[in-house]
Amino acid sequence: MQKKVLIIGAGVIGCAIARELSRYQIDLTVLERGHDVCEGSSKANSGIVHAGFDAKPGTMKAKLNVEGSQQYEAFCAELGVPYSQPGAMVLAFTDEETETLQVLYRQGIENGVKDLSLLNTAEVLALEPNVNPEVKGALLAKTSGLVSPYELTYALADHAALNGAHFIFNEEAETLVQTGDGWIVHTRNGQYEADVIINCSGVSSAKLHNQISDDKREIINRRGQYWLLDHDVHRLFTMTMFQCPTKMGKGVLVSPTVHGNLLLGPTAEDIPDALDTSTTAEGLANVLNTARKTWPGINTRTGITNFSGIRAHEKNGDFIIGRVEGVKGAYETVGIESPGLTSCPAIAKLLADQVAEGEALEKKADFKAPVKLPKPFNEMTDEERRAAIAADPLNGKLICRCEVVTEGEIRAAIRRPVGATSIDGVKRRTRAGMGRCQGGFCSPRVAEILAEELKIPMTEVTKCGNESKLLVGTLSDSFAEV
Repeated sequence: MQKKVLIIGAGVIGCAIARELSRYQIDLTVLERGHDVCEGSSKANSGIVHAGFDAKPGTMKAKLNVEGSQQYEAFCAELGVPYSQPGAMVLAFTDEETETLQVLYRQGIENGVKDLSLLNTAEVLALEPNVNPEVKGALLAKTSGLVSPYELTYALADHAALNGAHFIFNEEAETLVQTGDGWIVHTRNGQYEADVIINCSGVSSAKLHNQISDDKREIINRRGQYWLLDHDVHRLFTMTMFQCPTKMGKGVLVSPTVHGNLLLGPTAEDIPDALDTSTTAEGLANVLNTARKTWPGINTRTGITNFSGIRAHEKNGDFIIGRVEGVKGAYETVGIESPGLTSCPAIAKLLADQVAEGEALEKKADFKAPVKLPKPFNEMTDEERRAAIAADPLNGKLICRCEVVTEGEIRAAIRRPVGATSIDGVKRRTRAGMGRCQGGFCSPRVAEILAEELKIPMTEVTKCGNESKLLVGTLSDSFAEV
């Protein structure tokens, strides 16, 4: 009989581990409290693939950051996920910050980061002319990259599902109980049995760890708020522009995204509520005021949305990955904050190898390669678009005008192995609703398509799962009540 392995948490780390473990002959389930994968920290971060100069030498963060960064291009190419490597700069505006650049440079070399160099003012402005001319110098990291974190997570989930992983949503692991032969995971709605559990629950990871271990952990919920600006014909910055880091993190950045927007942020606010992803006037003003040191010419007229995410900062500051000491059949990833996204390929391989060895798992002979998604319609040439429409006439029906997304693409996103079930699920898989109007025009049609594909009434379609329904009833119902 195959071992039952249960992963708690379907963020980028949980999905990456699921994908690695789907290579083995096991009964694999992923339990997620949200209505979709990528509903926590993984959907709301900077999307930076860090070079690895910031992490303290000798830590798990430093080791896995550099290993993950070096794997990223091939990792994304295999999954068909957008990735670019434009590089990054850390800017100095004071003599003290110039000394910090020296420290970061030496740290990066010790960590094994390649293609690092120190620039003077003229060299910085030659590469990025919109930087504040008062800059005194910069650390240039050519291996810094960009990725779409949610598209990566969806691709990992799809590949895991293609190889037999089963995803269960709207189920939050509340208590873990060890039995003679394994584990029982209790949720609000029921319970799940497993021989092996893997805790990848992000902000909840310490809470679950502390239920089964005497070596207690503490997660500090650190919120980051962002501004997202619309596409610009003329890219104002080609690289990610960091300011010197502080004890709270890597600081406020000005960065292009892999899709050509500009991102400003994040803040670093320690808050009690791990689910409080609200934005505040104070926080957003802080982002702008701080970012202006990098880019004095900030213009928020092209701002299209604000958002925030919570990062799970473990109080001791390093990743905690592996078997829960002294506890049979329990593994974990705790405190996976930045550079967790960058470290994702390395973390997944490390933990999956530990589980495979510790549980004597055997590999499958029929592991399936990922099915790459077709090129997005908005990136196609006219000739490619004609071919796409010929293959599926629904690609000739434009649903999202801002991001040029077709009905064919939306229906395909819903039909994926772990497909969209909400307006936001469609948005992050296709970019329908991510443009200037933020879904003002396309959301009603997307809702109709969801209702048709999921075979549910329009009144049951949600924006982001649970009770976030768009409609409260029908006109017929209203007339009947009169």
